Amino acid sequence: MKKWIMIVMLCCAVLMGCSEKTYEPREIVSETDVCKICNMSIVHNEYAGQIALKNGDYEIFDDIGCLMEYIEANGEDEVGAAYIKDAAKNEWIDVIKAVYVYNKDYWTPMNYGVVAFDTKEAAQEWMVSEGEGQLLAYTDLHDFKWGIHK
Repeated sequence: MKKWIMIVMLCCAVLMGCSEKTYEPREIVSETDVCKICNMSIVHNEYAGQIALKNGDYEIFDDIGCLMEYIEANGEDEVGAAYIKDAAKNEWIDVIKAVYVYNKDYWTPMNYGVVAFDTKEAAQEWMVSEGEGQLLAYTDLHDFKWGIHK
């Protein structure tokens, strides 16, 4: 009997050790949250981004360009998950799975002109109503020429 209890306890310990940590986006508190890069208040939540670090901390950003600047400077090793707001629905979506549209005339808090959507169809609907843009994937954002686009 003791042998079976030891085997069950060992299996439980192995399963707990192998379980993957899950991350969830947290809500933005406009009164206190500021962008980690530009130090601006998060006034326009529909463009906000955040990174959940593996140590449990969160880094908050007012624009996808600031979030990408943080990743470029710090790498992705300590990133547990990253989220960006869907510009049409104002809901958190995974940065890697999001579809992006760039147009220099799109307004964003830092004037990067890049907005995120949960689907390609939603991005195309945005372009019909707000003006044509360039579709981008997350991998494209690493090579994107960030800067204020006027």
